[in-house]
Amino acid sequence: MADIFSGLAQIPEITVPDAAALDALLKVAEKPFVVRGLVSGWPLVQAGRRSFREAREYLVRHCRDTGFVVSVGDPKSDGRLFYNRDMGMNFRMMKAKLPEIFSQIDAVEGQPDIPPVYLASIDVHQFFNGLHEANHVDLGDRQCMASIWMGTQTRIAAHNDFPDNLACVAVGRRRFTLFPREQFRNLYLGPVDNTPAGRAVSMVDFHAPDFERFPRFRQALDHAQTTVLEAGDALFIPAMWWHHVEGLEAFNVLVNYWWRDTPRWLGQPQDALNLAMMTIRDLPEDERQHWRDIFDYYIFHNGPEVVDHIPAEARSVLAPLTPESAARIRGFLLRQLSQ
Repeated sequence: MADIFSGLAQIPEITVPDAAALDALLKVAEKPFVVRGLVSGWPLVQAGRRSFREAREYLVRHCRDTGFVVSVGDPKSDGRLFYNRDMGMNFRMMKAKLPEIFSQIDAVEGQPDIPPVYLASIDVHQFFNGLHEANHVDLGDRQCMASIWMGTQTRIAAHNDFPDNLACVAVGRRRFTLFPREQFRNLYLGPVDNTPAGRAVSMVDFHAPDFERFPRFRQALDHAQTTVLEAGDALFIPAMWWHHVEGLEAFNVLVNYWWRDTPRWLGQPQDALNLAMMTIRDLPEDERQHWRDIFDYYIFHNGPEVVDHIPAEARSVLAPLTPESAARIRGFLLRQLSQ
């Protein structure tokens, strides 16, 4: 295994004395940072420090009696949940109740070459009772989505997410390797529609990078930062930063919080990109250039010349959006796409 991690810059570590200080820091942060011990007082963290089995028992006591989606990989994959040779997935997905899933982990814990087991982005409020109340970070008035990620040793390819992210390791250890937003060209992204988890991922195997096939990945590494989080530690990942994530222990649990500074009714920019691939990308060159100018005029520059000549009461969706005008755009798109 090529060790690319030892030579990388470390993500800066910051001391945060209280929730107010964390809130103030998150309001202005533009780069990632680590807070050691931020959630060390959680009962889940304490249970995991006693044993991984006790952590699983703690989670089972709080889980709801419902099916959990779980991914099970190939024992020979070295924990990497990724594509297979045919660009399908090298793991299968199924649904089972959490006690059943954990009993399978109990049965093989400590054995070599076990299949990776991964429960990804489970909504804490929807699937657990009381877990959030006993184990959470005070993030002020932010409207957060709280998710829990549980599993054995796994490797998740570098990807990015639209919201800001506070990732808290509750059990085990996790290694994060981060890249600034603009490094996407050097990460060799795969398909945008056929992905392991809904986002385009880097095709580079970080444990065995093929620099002949992916030569620009060396440039990405020049900008990379990494850290290993112990149980109780937290990492802030700014929106759209690329992150490669590894669960390093036999059992690992992460709780993360996503939030955005813009209202949810504005939608997902990825949807616009997908639609543009269908409607613009394959046009003749001169037409693409024209649409680039149109996008710059209405979207990226959006100067006063766009609306100054239109009466204020008649500007419709060219005025600053509201939930109502955004809903009109959404309805218009749905009608157009259904034809």
